[in-house]
Amino acid sequence: MAPRQSRHRRNRRWRAAGAAAAGALCAAGLVHAPALADPGLRGSEPLPLERLFDNTAVSDDARPGEADFDGAGGSFSAQDLKAAGWTPGRALTLDGSPLRWPRSAPGRPDNVRAAGQTVRLRGRGQALSFLVASSSAAGPGGDVSGTGTVRYRDGSHTAYRLTAPDWRRGLLSTKAVALPHLNTPAGRRTETTRLHAVTVPVARGREVESVVLPRAPRASVQLHIFSMALRAPSNGWTGSWAAPPSGYAAVGPWTDRTLRLVVRSSVGGQRTRIRLENTFAGQPVRVGHATVALRGKGAATAGRPRTLTFGDREDVVIPAGAQQFSDPLGFRVPPDTSLLVSLHLPGTVRALPVHYYTNQHSYLTQDEEGDRTEDRDAGAFTESLTSWPLLTGIDVSGGTGSVVALGDSITDGERSKPDADGRWPDLLARRLRAQSAVPAYGVLNSGISGNRVVDDRYPGNGTSSTLSGVSAGHRLERDVLAQTSVRTVVVFEGVNDIRAGTTAAQVIAALRSIAERAHERGVRVVAATIAPCGGYWDCTATAEAQRAAINRHIRENGGLYDAVFDFDRAVRDPARPERMLPRFDGGDHLHPNDAGMKAFADTVDLRRL
Repeated sequence: MAPRQSRHRRNRRWRAAGAAAAGALCAAGLVHAPALADPGLRGSEPLPLERLFDNTAVSDDARPGEADFDGAGGSFSAQDLKAAGWTPGRALTLDGSPLRWPRSAPGRPDNVRAAGQTVRLRGRGQALSFLVASSSAAGPGGDVSGTGTVRYRDGSHTAYRLTAPDWRRGLLSTKAVALPHLNTPAGRRTETTRLHAVTVPVARGREVESVVLPRAPRASVQLHIFSMALRAPSNGWTGSWAAPPSGYAAVGPWTDRTLRLVVRSSVGGQRTRIRLENTFAGQPVRVGHATVALRGKGAATAGRPRTLTFGDREDVVIPAGAQQFSDPLGFRVPPDTSLLVSLHLPGTVRALPVHYYTNQHSYLTQDEEGDRTEDRDAGAFTESLTSWPLLTGIDVSGGTGSVVALGDSITDGERSKPDADGRWPDLLARRLRAQSAVPAYGVLNSGISGNRVVDDRYPGNGTSSTLSGVSAGHRLERDVLAQTSVRTVVVFEGVNDIRAGTTAAQVIAALRSIAERAHERGVRVVAATIAPCGGYWDCTATAEAQRAAINRHIRENGGLYDAVFDFDRAVRDPARPERMLPRFDGGDHLHPNDAGMKAFADTVDLRRL
């Protein structure tokens, strides 16, 4: 017996010595001491996110006590999620990232409370996206932030900061989906709950091996993660046309109709794909059939419409808040060419996400006309519309990247000639094609009529007659950073802010934030000075003083912007610098005419893009 006791004592001494040595190394900062009570931190082997789920967020309405998301018994409604199309295991493309709603059944763990766990996630990407929400047992609160780490196969790492808005108070303008009810131990209550998609940078070109989750700043709040994914590189695609959703509008109702939308390519390619978005929606939308064709005259095609598929299917159901790319199609898109994208909506539709102001007439059939997407003639398309529902992007193969114009109604083309594609981004695209000193980039128009830099005009949820979009800052991820092959953003906004009483300091702070976020993601930032609006009814002396201050900041920005385009100087009247020259005035003293649009496009130094 004595030898055995001696070995036990030796083993205890060795374990004690090893623990002491490990403690000394931890104190010196040479190794990391994981919290062994947390299964996500045991050992060094990263685990799939699902293996780390330790919280239940979703309950069946009939059994609300089976989930406790916030520590006070609150949870999301499984019935609401199903009605939104967010069923267990459903793929959800959000801001270009292939996220997935957890496969868990109601009442089962479906998210992880971030506490420094290491998640296995491998691949290369342009960014890292999370599906998140924060909570507190004390009730609705503010955002919860924490710092995590992305680890790469080459042994390097980068830090990121993840912010999760509160599931009951987070901004509706930035949510992925909003649900109408809150489940409590006492039953279902009518109260809006939210889930958010948040994207952070990764090192481009490096292969990700794992992601260390952040820790909540204090024990009383939780940062919940439901899904995470790398946004794939553009892989040979270039954005040729885009139109951001400006709101969620009541329509018709339309029953079994076909839309035929008129759009204009900026660059061409041998293959194409389209992007549909159900942004701001509360329920799924079904597209029964979609085609693309070169435009002939009016709603007639110049050739046989080609069917677009989605995961090898002709029909697709897009969940609330999600996007859907079509499969690549061997259809040649010429540059600077009008296309017809036809969408059959087989059911009854009462509301859709739209780009409201287009300065372009498109077409639709009457009710009960059925699927007319393959029609070559215009006979069935007896009605017109001046919005672009659902369709937000067209990509082509090849190319050298895209430039995004982030703006308001001036960028949207108001007061330029209708149906003539004479917006300043259209003219910029033609300038790029007419020269050989720099590549002919794709030009994507992300202007929204009435948009502001600081404030949301559209609240971000539900049907609304205000269709001027959420703020430039709140839509930056979706409408700029997630656009296909974006390399540069030209920011030309602010006149609507100063007319509404927003101060120059507020606008400058928002512009600074936009520039910093874009630079963090490797996107060049060009700022354009605000054009004069003197003579417009609310362009007061106070507004003019704010405009002058913002323009002074843009011109003297200290390197914040990669370039400055002086749109103000291009169109202002030297004798009355608060006003446009008459030859550029579209008639209301705020929006330039075709000549003014050309002056903006000609001001762009192509080498600075």
